[in-house]
Amino acid sequence: MATSIAPRPPRSGERADAGRTGADGAQPSAPAPRPRKPAADVRKRVEVALLAGPATIMFVAFVILPVGLAAYYGFYKWQGYGAPTDFVGLDNYKIIFTDPDFRGVLWHNLFIVIGSLLVQGPIAIILALLLNQRIRGRGLIRVLIFVPYVISEVIVGTGWSLMLSSAGAANDLLQTLGLGALRNDWLSNPDIAIWTLLAIISWKYIGFAVILFLAGLQSIPEELFEAAQLDGAGYWQIQRRITLPLLGPTLRIWAFLSIIGSLQLFDLVYIIWGQYIASTAGTSTMATYMVANGRNSGNYGYGNAVAVVIFLISLVIALVYQRFVLRRDTAGALTEKATR
Repeated sequence: MATSIAPRPPRSGERADAGRTGADGAQPSAPAPRPRKPAADVRKRVEVALLAGPATIMFVAFVILPVGLAAYYGFYKWQGYGAPTDFVGLDNYKIIFTDPDFRGVLWHNLFIVIGSLLVQGPIAIILALLLNQRIRGRGLIRVLIFVPYVISEVIVGTGWSLMLSSAGAANDLLQTLGLGALRNDWLSNPDIAIWTLLAIISWKYIGFAVILFLAGLQSIPEELFEAAQLDGAGYWQIQRRITLPLLGPTLRIWAFLSIIGSLQLFDLVYIIWGQYIASTAGTSTMATYMVANGRNSGNYGYGNAVAVVIFLISLVIALVYQRFVLRRDTAGALTEKATR
């Protein structure tokens, strides 16, 4: 007698259609993926537009549009009101690059760029390493170092200009300590005024570098330091071989921000020295040159041309820095080619 054998139920983890075959003995194909619903795509695009739209509008209105208008007005001799009609072409730019005063302020900016990197960087690293240790009063010291950064530039400039004037507190202190021979005109002497500016900038912005480096240090795993100590590495060997290489991305980002900020330095110079004393004291920058020869001279077209030159110099340096210095930091984020 023929008996029929019932198929066994599928086991746990086994597909119910396993073992089934079609009429030709072939396994059935996997179900086709469901097509994405058009409504989901529309919803996603609406969400992106709502989230990125306000920021995009602000960026276009306050960055792209002013840059475009500055480039447009830079081709005119314009007094700041009415429609520009006196077209001068590239004459404003020719004057900029042939003016010895502009070359002088450009060197001042480069001096501030190099000086900020050489002065603020090492001091900030040392302070960050010290404050990364478990010491008493660490939180208070961090606050005191960061306070100058959050103080308004107007307050900082006014305070330092009063202390460093000829009859200010700095010279009085030197006289009291018996160091009257060191009294000087810290703000007006062309030989030391640029160094005074560098010292003020370092005092104000070094707190930002310290906080940034502390954040980078705290992201380094403690296990690496413990393993190095077990292998017999000393403190300075650990800092040189482990800490500084792993702190490299933070250092490079800080250096980028410091360079761009030094190229666009304006407020402290204008508050402490003003537009006229800055040129005679040797502390004027490209931004103060733009204001002095543009708005204050009634030649807004020339001032816009200077603004475009400052923008282009900053843009070129930023692109070069990103291409050759930040390349290793941004390479990991560009995974499009790897996923193809």
